[in-house]
Amino acid sequence: MHRIDVHHHIVPPKYVEAVGAARVFRQSGRANPPSAGWTLQKSLEQMDANGIATALTSLSAPGTWFGDVEQGRRLSRECNEYAAQLARDYPGRFGTLVSLPLPDVEGSLREIEYAFDVLKADGVVLMTSYDNRWLGEKAYAPVFKELDRRRAVVLFHPTVAPCCECLMTDIPDALVEFMFETVRTVVSMLYSGSFTRYSKMRFIVPHCGSAVPLLKARISGLSNWNRQIAERLPNGPLHELKKLYYDTALSARPECFGPLLELVTAKNIVLGTDYPWGGMTVADTIAGVVRQGFSVEELRSIERDNALALFPKLKR
Repeated sequence: MHRIDVHHHIVPPKYVEAVGAARVFRQSGRANPPSAGWTLQKSLEQMDANGIATALTSLSAPGTWFGDVEQGRRLSRECNEYAAQLARDYPGRFGTLVSLPLPDVEGSLREIEYAFDVLKADGVVLMTSYDNRWLGEKAYAPVFKELDRRRAVVLFHPTVAPCCECLMTDIPDALVEFMFETVRTVVSMLYSGSFTRYSKMRFIVPHCGSAVPLLKARISGLSNWNRQIAERLPNGPLHELKKLYYDTALSARPECFGPLLELVTAKNIVLGTDYPWGGMTVADTIAGVVRQGFSVEELRSIERDNALALFPKLKR
């Protein structure tokens, strides 16, 4: 019981009641997705069976924003309080990554204050985009400025932007869009200078970085010919990409680890399972990490020590 899972989802009952199961789960493309039957007991059983001492809980897509300011604020508060109560009821077993009602900046700033000062949150989960705007946009700067002041840890979670819904017949949006939503928001944060500007924060990119490691040369090439953008990155784009952390959710496979390990070392990889979503079980994810052939020290870093460095409260 030593592992720490930084990408572990919950489905608060009030969330499903407020939004509706069909709306919550439609991006998965499944008629009866596993999260539909999520319970706290099932989470604990999976953790116990797979040596997971602590899980950092978060909401998956589509998050808490559905176009209504009051609903977004209320849903964020209810879900965050639910998650914080889990952490209180099961000390040491759960940490909390809170949701914000972006693109509502004012509401998000209020929720940051409440989440960190009252609920004692461990970090934040942000969807990769909100209303066709990715996270590096200037509109979100006040939120990132406050998170940076608090030295917060942020987990990016892919969603599907309205512009990219239902593009292919019979193909669920998440199959492709989730992966490239991650690329879009990383590029947005990178070339807006956000990763450089908000240097006190730490960012976790899901799914072994999606296609970011594979496309690192293409992505970093923009700074070679656009001087205005290059000036925002005094240390260069690869320096910023190497600072990020990358989780293993649904990606503990050689074809994912290969490009990632050409970008970073085990010091920047953290265990994530994406429970209860996706095509890999918790056991499959852990087995995939072990099969990669990391040293004992590297495996310990991925499964526990790197997460403790990001979330020091978990040491208590």
